[in-house]
Amino acid sequence: MNKIECDILVALYRGGFANQRELAEAAGGSLGSANKALKTLEAEQMIDSKFEITSKAKRLLCQNKPQRAVILAAGYGTRMAPINTDTPKGLLEAHGEKLIERTLKQLHFAGINEIYIVVGYMKEKFEYLIDKYNVKLIYNKDYAEKNNLYSLKCAADYLENAYIIPCDIRCEKNPYSEHELYSWYMLSDERDGKYGVEIGRNGEIVLDNNGKKQYKMIGICYLNSEKSKSVRQKADMLCLDNSNNDLFWEETLTNKNKMNIYAKVMSRFDIAEINTYEQLRDLDEDSAHLKTKAIELICRVFDATSKDITNIAVQKKGMTNRSFTFVCKGKKYIMRVPGEGTEFLINRENEAAVYSVINKTGICDNVIYIDPKTGYKITEFIDNTSVCNPFDENDVKEAMMFLKQFHSKKLKVSHTFDIFGQIEFYESLWQGKDSVFIDYKTTKKNVLSLKEYIDSHANEKVLTHIDAVPDNFLIYKDGDKKFVKLIDWEYAGMQDPHVDIAMFAIYTGYNKEQLDKLIDIYFEGACSEENRIKIYCYVACCGLLWSNWCEYKRNLGVEFGEYSLLQYRYAKEYYKKAKKRMEKLKGNENE
Repeated sequence: MNKIECDILVALYRGGFANQRELAEAAGGSLGSANKALKTLEAEQMIDSKFEITSKAKRLLCQNKPQRAVILAAGYGTRMAPINTDTPKGLLEAHGEKLIERTLKQLHFAGINEIYIVVGYMKEKFEYLIDKYNVKLIYNKDYAEKNNLYSLKCAADYLENAYIIPCDIRCEKNPYSEHELYSWYMLSDERDGKYGVEIGRNGEIVLDNNGKKQYKMIGICYLNSEKSKSVRQKADMLCLDNSNNDLFWEETLTNKNKMNIYAKVMSRFDIAEINTYEQLRDLDEDSAHLKTKAIELICRVFDATSKDITNIAVQKKGMTNRSFTFVCKGKKYIMRVPGEGTEFLINRENEAAVYSVINKTGICDNVIYIDPKTGYKITEFIDNTSVCNPFDENDVKEAMMFLKQFHSKKLKVSHTFDIFGQIEFYESLWQGKDSVFIDYKTTKKNVLSLKEYIDSHANEKVLTHIDAVPDNFLIYKDGDKKFVKLIDWEYAGMQDPHVDIAMFAIYTGYNKEQLDKLIDIYFEGACSEENRIKIYCYVACCGLLWSNWCEYKRNLGVEFGEYSLLQYRYAKEYYKKAKKRMEKLKGNENE
């Protein structure tokens, strides 16, 4: 049977149609196609001459009854800023009902009681659903680094005769059924050019990037037994390659220019996708989730209402904070929301003191508001900027010359960034837990031994950025001139300015050759051996510092993967490199 024949058969089974025209409308086809389908169904003994369902058809419907559902709810929901800091998307409320609970009720109404929810971010908040709805939770440990393709992979054993459902969907009408005769993927009749899909002559989804406005992809899908096998196989294959980490699970449906699955089209008025603060506001302006601390703060700072806040867009998730841009009263800003555990990591009063020294100097972006207690910050957004590309020599030169000029100003604040004190402080936040690194005690002892050399060769302490990584250098043009701004001064304090060189290198993952070239750019080819060794020492010390920081964040459930391993390697390897050059330098002095 083709798609329209299947749709007609299911519609007949449900009943309630006065005439063939109503039947055609219910099945989503024309009157002519419906009449043709009825003739075929009768010829195949699926219906009788009175359009009544036969026992043969009933057996077919029973064999294809949906068995289960998989709900994908692991992601950060970063586009939901600023709500996502408190509540995962699936647990947002609209019209007094949590999104995921509405989905669960609709599934139960359709007789689907075997339900799996793939969780990750704020996984604990979903636990109550086990008792309330008898669901099973599947934990995706890679949720922070990988897209929902990997969530699907986690549920690979449960895809047969299953609905695949994103957690951020609210369906006005129940899209789930006791009977499905083919696999389908849901589209909205709302046209949106970014998705690039159309519907082919036979009802299948076709990939089409011709620039026209295409159907909007919703994400709900039904997989029968046959289709689930191919989806599982492709998911297994794609997940073997880390270059696919950013893929959506829908990639498992694609083959050349098709998605190899029928389209199920829903009215845009019957379904709502909640990906952003504004989408939630449009759906339910009285939702309690709209009254966030961040939104209330913006309203207070700009004497505005929440409706004055538009174009909210999440920036790349930082290692310490979350940020989002927004427009208020016609002007664009960026807001920083402190991340998990930052109240223990960062002295916000010190940060505010730094901004009081540098704001309006041209060194940094223009700060409109900063709360010295909470760390919430609003700055003017600079258009048409790019961050420093650490593998582009021109960008690196721009960044290093700007950094050197900033250091030469010898700005002063009342607090110091104590590298060795911070190493100990971050370790204390582990609350007595041992390091995950087996040789940590030896590594720490070695790194601390470098303090003597550093103290004897340190430059005059000036205001130093400390977190002078490539992503914090904004490069932009104003006319024919190129300008640089240095942002994110959370860790800044009095210190040897050469620490900033080490920080730039270790964040980027520079090897020794790249580090030496960076040093030469900053010093314009005139770096002394003593200073080079000292910077090697800083690389080792700062590597251990950020490794300890990563271990603290790891204990909070925030994983930085390869970055934490890289920082620990810097601690070990550059201790050796620094000691070797110290011995060589000492040998030369004794000759």
